[in-house]
Amino acid sequence: MPCLALVLESGVTNMTLKRTISGMIGTGSLAHNRREFIAENVDSDRVQLNICYQNENLKEVYKELFDEAVERYNIGKRKDRQITNYYEKIRQGKQEKLFHEVIFQIGNREDMAVGTAEGGQAVKVLDEYVKDFQKRNPTLRVFGCYLHQDEATPHLHIDFIPYVIDWKGKGMDTRVSLKQALKSLGFQGGNKHDTELNQWMNHEKEVLAGIAKEHGIEWEQKGSHEEHLDVYNFKKKERKKEVQKLEQKKEYLTAENEELTAQIAESRADIQILKDDKEQAIREKQEAEQRAEDVEKELKSLEDRRNVLQPIMDNASKEIKEYGMIKTFLPEAGTFERAVPYRENKIKPLFIKMKNQIAALAGKVVELNKMVESWKNKYQKSVEECDNIQKQLDDVRKENGKLSNDNQRLQETSDRYDRVVRILGTEVVEDVVQQDIKEQKELEEQRRMEQMPKGSVLKQLEWATQKSQIENQQRKKNKTKYKGLEI
Repeated sequence: MPCLALVLESGVTNMTLKRTISGMIGTGSLAHNRREFIAENVDSDRVQLNICYQNENLKEVYKELFDEAVERYNIGKRKDRQITNYYEKIRQGKQEKLFHEVIFQIGNREDMAVGTAEGGQAVKVLDEYVKDFQKRNPTLRVFGCYLHQDEATPHLHIDFIPYVIDWKGKGMDTRVSLKQALKSLGFQGGNKHDTELNQWMNHEKEVLAGIAKEHGIEWEQKGSHEEHLDVYNFKKKERKKEVQKLEQKKEYLTAENEELTAQIAESRADIQILKDDKEQAIREKQEAEQRAEDVEKELKSLEDRRNVLQPIMDNASKEIKEYGMIKTFLPEAGTFERAVPYRENKIKPLFIKMKNQIAALAGKVVELNKMVESWKNKYQKSVEECDNIQKQLDDVRKENGKLSNDNQRLQETSDRYDRVVRILGTEVVEDVVQQDIKEQKELEEQRRMEQMPKGSVLKQLEWATQKSQIENQQRKKNKTKYKGLEI
């Protein structure tokens, strides 16, 4: 039986209830949340009681959050390495989910059922809780939020996209990341049983509990008070708890391995990118060599044409010189030939012929000069282009050699990692990695504590006190550890 406390206030009797508060990860069925179909556990007569706080198109929200970051990322990138659709990239990838869903509920169908006064209290608490959710969690972009009252117990579905801005690592500067989004909210995570997600969920449950308390509902946190039950039911509950702990542990391990998996995936992606770069460099090298060969052929063709044109130019010059002496070879007049017939019949036709021939030769010379000048320009441009291509070819060869070395180094690293995983097993490797991370953190903390801070005497005294406390704790641990072994 829940504990009830009676409080008289302004003539109204308020009952303080003790209820459980549930926060869980949802499946993220948007069609179900929006009631695009009616499931078996839904009372269709009560659908109109549901409250829709937010209902946006997921793809449009992705454009709003990431389109500018995509444009910044694509600047200077080859087309095959550019991101065309970030939504599809995340949907088809394995590192991150498109969105996440959390479900919050107060009590259960036995003590907070829909349609009861207690259920109405739960609706008020959830309604007040959700109004500040986005303000409290700015890096969790809510696009869908629904309070359902057409099932057994009032509950809240919140669908959101976790993202981080000003990311300094690889990839886009604004990107999807649950871990980094929660870190930016102050949830740093601890060991594998205390992840960022776990810390954040507990915090949100505490916020919900605080609002519930203002409405006369205290958070009942289940403990071992049920041990008075009969042996069978007690053992049954204990087994259920063990199963829940195992499922939670699995969730923790999955979340903790997320970053390591992402790093491995990035390394393999880098290897693939290097392979692609190497292949591209080889193709560019081949294209440059082909262009160089084509330019050399064109140069040879130009030289051949120049050799053909040169004799023509020489003959034209010779013919012009010869026509300059025509005046010395005028035909002689006959003995009784008069001047007018001589001029009309012999001199005039001769001059007309000379005029036409000279004009034809002059036009031909002008045309030939233009052709020679054009071919000279083409020849010069071809020589310059050949030099540039040769320089590009040399650069490509250098870059190709560098990529080959980087590719070999990364491939060796990847092969060593795969070999270790194959010999020792995934779990052992992950445990070793986590242990190393833990030891590094402890070593850094130890180094920090061993160095007296610079500054005021107050800070130095605080440091000395903290260091003394840590040393005392360590001595107590050692004393407990070796108790009974003293000589």
